[in-house]
Amino acid sequence: MVQTIGNPLSWGAQAAVGTGHALADATSGMRSDPNVSPRVNTIGLREVGLALRLGWRDFLHLRSDVLMLVVIYPIVGLLLAGFAFHAALLPLLFPLVSGFALLGPIAAIGLYAMSRHAETDPAPRWGTAFASLDGHMIGPVLTMGLYLLALFTLWVASALAIYNVTLGPAMPTSVMGFARDVLTTPEGWTLAWLGIGVGGLFALIVLVTTLTSLPMLIDRPVGLPVAVAASLRVARKNPLAVIAWGIVVAALLLLGSLPLFLGLIVVLPVLGHGTWHLYRLAIDFDD
Repeated sequence: MVQTIGNPLSWGAQAAVGTGHALADATSGMRSDPNVSPRVNTIGLREVGLALRLGWRDFLHLRSDVLMLVVIYPIVGLLLAGFAFHAALLPLLFPLVSGFALLGPIAAIGLYAMSRHAETDPAPRWGTAFASLDGHMIGPVLTMGLYLLALFTLWVASALAIYNVTLGPAMPTSVMGFARDVLTTPEGWTLAWLGIGVGGLFALIVLVTTLTSLPMLIDRPVGLPVAVAASLRVARKNPLAVIAWGIVVAALLLLGSLPLFLGLIVVLPVLGHGTWHLYRLAIDFDD
């Protein structure tokens, strides 16, 4: 049907109705669906290895699209490092770079969508994958994004507090001086161990709450409470596999950060696709 230009009042009413429908979809996605009951499977190290292999397969199959999708993340990493040096906040360089991984699950939304779309389309494209997402996931995904951003902020604040009670509060004047203080003084070793312990706690919280919840929200409109509860059940039922996956993620992110974060161009898509396949192995639905 031919669309004509209406008067401003009718156009505004149509826009308001469309916005209302979008907000209703986003809000409805926050509620649990009583008709959906995810079934948690038993997984082990074999499934962790299989998820990684499938993630690598998807990376190779979708490489042209994935590289464009994730090339921004090494740039962001360099910007974080540049900010820390420029602002003379060297103690926050490692927390900023490592804490950026706390936002990884929300940054991998596009990768989950691509792996999902690749299950039915032999030649998927990222535009088509995003087009398949509906309004029901906007509210839950936005909420999870704010949750991860809050954890990232708390981690950076915690790291700064740890520095202040160990080597601070004065900021170091050079990279070499800061490295020498961290590696050769008791206060520096205390800073390192406290930072690793507290950072590991934040990483564990993110891991158990998002491992399967975000892929599930991309997969179907289950509601945010159902998705998060299922992710916690996966961690409770399969602690060895979940911890192993967390170690793999941490190790690959560390390797991918060298040199100059360029390895993340490969590591991020492999982990993103692998997380999708781990979700498929860990969760079943009755339908």
